[in-house]
Amino acid sequence: MKNNFYFLFAITFLFLQGCCSDGSNKKGTMVYAGQCGAVLNSDVYAGGGADDTDALQAILDRAPRLGRLHLVLDGAARISRTLKIHSNTTIECPDKSCGIFLSDSSNCNILCNADPDMKTIRNRNITLIGGVYNQNSPGQVHHREEKTWNQVSNLVMGMSFYGVEHVTLRDVTIANQRSWAMIMANWKYVTMDDIHIDRREREDHQNQDGLHFWGPGRFLTLRNIHGNSGDDFIALAPDEEDLKSSIEDVLIHGVQLEEADQGIRLLVRGEGKLDRVIIRDVTGTYRSYGFYISPWFKGSGGNYGNIVFDMVDLRPMKNNYEYTPPFLFKICGNIESLTLKNIYRHTPDFNHQMFLIGGHYVYDRPATLQHPGKIDRLIVDGLYIDERNENGVPDSYFRIKSDVGFLSINNVIMQRAEGLPKKGSLIQIEPGCTVGELRLNNISTSGLETLIDARSDGIKTKKFYNVN
Repeated sequence: MKNNFYFLFAITFLFLQGCCSDGSNKKGTMVYAGQCGAVLNSDVYAGGGADDTDALQAILDRAPRLGRLHLVLDGAARISRTLKIHSNTTIECPDKSCGIFLSDSSNCNILCNADPDMKTIRNRNITLIGGVYNQNSPGQVHHREEKTWNQVSNLVMGMSFYGVEHVTLRDVTIANQRSWAMIMANWKYVTMDDIHIDRREREDHQNQDGLHFWGPGRFLTLRNIHGNSGDDFIALAPDEEDLKSSIEDVLIHGVQLEEADQGIRLLVRGEGKLDRVIIRDVTGTYRSYGFYISPWFKGSGGNYGNIVFDMVDLRPMKNNYEYTPPFLFKICGNIESLTLKNIYRHTPDFNHQMFLIGGHYVYDRPATLQHPGKIDRLIVDGLYIDERNENGVPDSYFRIKSDVGFLSINNVIMQRAEGLPKKGSLIQIEPGCTVGELRLNNISTSGLETLIDARSDGIKTKKFYNVN
């Protein structure tokens, strides 16, 4: 019996040594944080417990020596400094009780890549699986006073990745972000699946955004992204930082908003380009703005290639921003082709615009502040409008304040509750703006006062089929 005891003790000791060694066991790279010095007695939402920063960083710093590292964060850790992730590193949390809580007054990101660079990709093969990463918003300042190497480097964000390739996040929750939940710039081959933005501590006008992507970047896939943000939930802004970078080949499939201030922003302000982007299946509720396709900043008007939205069913809540009327889509800039398919509108009991096309990001600014962009092709195919309250019926559904080369609107069904008066127009074209060719096909417009309100002779060619 005594010999059996020593035998079991020796086997257990060797196993633990293997888990915390630099590759002495066969697998070598699977490391359990709780067996390597981390106390893990915190709570991912309540905090408390020991500070595990040094223990976790020491484990992560083994990655360059090991060649690859798989850290299992088998509990809840509290940290007080940003953890730096090297190439060929996976951090896995077994369930949602595991993860990281940021200590009060840390005023830093939770995670970043070890070798950030805006021009060169220096880190590769980074994976996060499972768990909750809680930035503890009430305990942090919004931004640090010093500003370092880019225009948002002083913001206190959840995560930052600069200069990365082959990055995967799966089943990850970013909670209580102080500013942006995440920024990624200079990237390639990024996949995120089942990501929850859990902004429990909500503060209006604090830019508690969700996921931001700056260029250069190519091959981005986002699936099943859900939750709440202040300001942008997802932002693709290729040249916001340098006025020249591009983002290409993006698939966003499955976005569920939970009273997010704003939905998805596409921002191109300079020489950069956003091209080959497909956004599908967007549902839920938002408070002010659904989709912002706009240069935002004063400049050339940006460059948009081919952008497609398919299946949008968002319900507006009462807006919390007042600088411009609330809307579902704001569209302006230099756009080659924009396609909107299967869009559903459920009228709220307050004023809410549907498609604002052209002009400044604040729609009614004077002409001297308008963006000089032009939309080559705007195609709408499948639009269902359910009008149940007169207060929410806009003067027009497509308000055009920019030149549009080709506008095609197809398969529109409008239903108004019995007793509502005829009101508004389908299309309103502002003075000085032109539509090169307007095609309307299979349009049901019962309840409208007029089909087109053109305040100047702004349509060069009209082709109507089955319009009633």
